[in-house]
Amino acid sequence: MKFTAEQIASALNGVVEGNENVEVSTLSKIEEGKHGSLSFLANPIYSKYIYKTEASIVIVNEDFIVEHPVEATLIRVKDAYSAFTILLEMVQQAKNNKTGISDKAAIAPTAKLGQNVYIGDFVVIGDNSVIGDNTKIYANCCLGDNCRIGTDSTLFYGVKVYDECIIGNYCTLHAGVTIGADGFGFAPQSDGDYKKIPQIGNVLIEDNVEIGTNTTIDRATLGSTIIRKGVKLDNLIQIAHNVEIGENTVIAAQTGIAGSTKIGKNCMFGGQVGIIGHLTIADGVKISAQSGIGKSIKKPDSVWEGSPAFNLSDFKRSYVNFKNLDSIAKRLHRLEQQAKE
Repeated sequence: MKFTAEQIASALNGVVEGNENVEVSTLSKIEEGKHGSLSFLANPIYSKYIYKTEASIVIVNEDFIVEHPVEATLIRVKDAYSAFTILLEMVQQAKNNKTGISDKAAIAPTAKLGQNVYIGDFVVIGDNSVIGDNTKIYANCCLGDNCRIGTDSTLFYGVKVYDECIIGNYCTLHAGVTIGADGFGFAPQSDGDYKKIPQIGNVLIEDNVEIGTNTTIDRATLGSTIIRKGVKLDNLIQIAHNVEIGENTVIAAQTGIAGSTKIGKNCMFGGQVGIIGHLTIADGVKISAQSGIGKSIKKPDSVWEGSPAFNLSDFKRSYVNFKNLDSIAKRLHRLEQQAKE
């Protein structure tokens, strides 16, 4: 699709400076701009590129001062970065604005589909499952029996949702996500073998949750594994059975959270954090990448680092001593020699 500078300025409440009829069909970074593309300038560090770019349209702040001739048409707005973000959202919505049901999908007769849904090729939807209005389910997804997906949610390619699991409104699950596989529950036996403990709970995902590719969330043994509203999970995360993650918590890639741990709201975890089971993490806690959490964190808004992790200020003081450990050992050796003499 092509848009003119006048159309874009109208959508952004901006002012055109240049050819209002010039058309663009793609977006680009300002330093990589080509004819027919639209870019933006928000950071003054990149100002030099506006005089070199081949982009047809550039969005700039309304107070931007042009110091040399500019070939591109400018659209002046109050905040160029925010305006460009709005355009990105518009493009994303246009790309994902699919509707219709593929004749290659397998949908149980008892399933209920809302209005304006999109069901892609080879999607499987089980008995008594319910899909809300405007929800999009891309090719090769599989939903078991008695699942519920809310309105305006998107399941990208190859998402698997096991029986009884519930996903709220405005959620996004990226390719390869698995919701509701069995939790890791095995009881050791006297002969050294392990007996599987049936996992008969489900997963409950509230509204406005985004889950990255190949992340897995296990079903509860009893009750629900719960992801509260506003949570954002990166790629390749493992959430075990009966875990609960509080509102608006964000977790980076390759983190693993063991069973029955309760995470507070507004927490931030770096990549490769490991948390053992049956712990409680207070609201607002921040955990640095590759930290290992072996005990509950009860102090809200505290920051933790290390493996095993401890309070960040204590970690930094200890790390200073660790870096000086060799010289400390040498001094101690000298003192011991002096004491002997």
